[in-house]
Amino acid sequence: MSLTRLQKIALAVAGATSLGIGATILGAPHVFYASYGIAIGTDPSLLSEVRALGAGLTGFGLVMLAGTVFAVLRQAAITSALTVFLAFPAGRLVGLFTDGVPSSGILSALGFELAIAALCLFAFRRAANASTQMAVS
Repeated sequence: MSLTRLQKIALAVAGATSLGIGATILGAPHVFYASYGIAIGTDPSLLSEVRALGAGLTGFGLVMLAGTVFAVLRQAAITSALTVFLAFPAGRLVGLFTDGVPSSGILSALGFELAIAALCLFAFRRAANASTQMAVS
């Protein structure tokens, strides 16, 4: 499977974003969450959970970036990009409707995640349609 220029850009943007955010959460969770006005404290259990999420995002980001180079990882990279950048905004929207309006930083993150989701959906629309057609056949 070869990638178009737009698809490579979408994977690179999604991968760099996921890698950057994930690595920051993993390495400096207090700093990352303070930028949203969230104090996560010093509870080792909470920090373990937060760092685990950061490691997951880091791993997904590495897969996305690797998919821009290695053909064997392209389908996994596309799936990772769509999963991360559709799931995060979905979770934020659930929170918005059930918990109320979060900080402006969180709303900005939601907007950024929706933009990347739109880019990925647009870039991979043919691949998604082909997968759907194959599943129906």
